[in-house]
Amino acid sequence: MNQEKIPATVITGFLGAGKTTMIRNLLQNAGGKKIALIINEFGDLGVDGDVLKGCGAENCTEDDIIELTNGCICCTVADDFIPTMTKLLERDARPDHIVIETSGLALPQPLVAAFNWPDIRTQVTVDGVITVVDSAAVAAGRFADDHDAVEARRVEDESLDHESPIEELFEDQLTCADLIVLNKTDLIDVAGLGRVRTEVASRTARKPTIIEAKNGEVPAAILLGLGIGTEGDIANRKSHHELEHEDGAPHDHDEFDSFIVELGPIADPLAFIENLKGVIAEHDVLRLKGFVDVPGKPMRLQIQAVGSRIDHYFDRAWTPGEERQTRLVVIGLHEMDEEIVRKAIEQLA
Repeated sequence: MNQEKIPATVITGFLGAGKTTMIRNLLQNAGGKKIALIINEFGDLGVDGDVLKGCGAENCTEDDIIELTNGCICCTVADDFIPTMTKLLERDARPDHIVIETSGLALPQPLVAAFNWPDIRTQVTVDGVITVVDSAAVAAGRFADDHDAVEARRVEDESLDHESPIEELFEDQLTCADLIVLNKTDLIDVAGLGRVRTEVASRTARKPTIIEAKNGEVPAAILLGLGIGTEGDIANRKSHHELEHEDGAPHDHDEFDSFIVELGPIADPLAFIENLKGVIAEHDVLRLKGFVDVPGKPMRLQIQAVGSRIDHYFDRAWTPGEERQTRLVVIGLHEMDEEIVRKAIEQLA
């Protein structure tokens, strides 16, 4: 067995931060490194894996891309991640580097801790944890409270917990980072970027390196080869859950729900997307992504929405024998009414 440890990079970040785009760029510019990719998505529709399988990178074939959709990777370490890693390490042609894309709802801490398992720690080390941040969302106050208003209410109710699950998750992902990528900087001005830097830095006591990017364009030489060995420092990167429940009680994602909407062909995709913005805003949908069947078009239309901001483009041709269909995965907070949101989207078709 090769005694040199294989480096693994964990890429985390909130929903829609641009993790998949950054990984796609990485795979296409990896300088010949053979990369194995493990993708974990929240929900049953493996959109990110499908996108990456179509990127055409010779150093990361479809056989090197492993999708885990049975649940959040941080909750299924023993059942999913460890067996997956074991099978990967048993291959004759071992990868030069392993890249793991977590769900946007995952805590990176349990995943990093898993690299201390006996069967893993002798063969793999965490090269670094990279947290991708949607700069435009942060600039718009997506993760910032009105602290004055909260403090005023706190005077009235000392038991008030002002932090939403989203904010805690955001902070936990920053706390675990070795490198923070402020993505989508082209969507904000210089002053806005300054506010984002200040906001992000204030969310973690640790001071990881912060870099800026647009469209997920970060050189592979920056993302790979950090050489941190993060698994050895995991005790200094505890999540909110770990700090508040150090008795070891398991966490869950009851705060979030996801479901899939299946539709027929969409004859006017631009009108569909414009109307979709209204549904997302009205029902506070956090994330929406998937593929659209546009009649007369040989390629499928990919949709990626964060809040009311929707990106869309034709990503690849429908393959022979592949069923043309429109499928969207919707992610929101637990109180989101699935039936109402589903009907609202179906009425747009």
